[in-house]
Amino acid sequence: MEIARSRVLDLMKVQCRIFSTTYNPERIRTGNKILRQRLKGPTLVDYYPRRTATIKDLRKAYPDFETWDDDEEERLDAVELAQTRNKGAPKKKKTAEESKKIAGKKKSSR
Repeated sequence: MEIARSRVLDLMKVQCRIFSTTYNPERIRTGNKILRQRLKGPTLVDYYPRRTATIKDLRKAYPDFETWDDDEEERLDAVELAQTRNKGAPKKKKTAEESKKIAGKKKSSR
């Protein structure tokens, strides 16, 4: 006993109306599965703590006040110490000619 396709589609329409699902007889990918999921944004916002004010933020807000940052001072001291031992980052070249001179020296030293 063969059931007509139109009867099956009508049954699917009624079934979708009853169970509040999307009627999609061609089974085209619509993304409903993703759209029905809960949003992740509010959960992520709640997971990470709110950003607190840093010394850098205070310096921007109140440039007239004298502030100091111990961590930044330690970092600057370490950089200065590394430069005295020639372990720091190289100085940036100000013009294109200076960088060409350095590149030429590197090629000739090989």
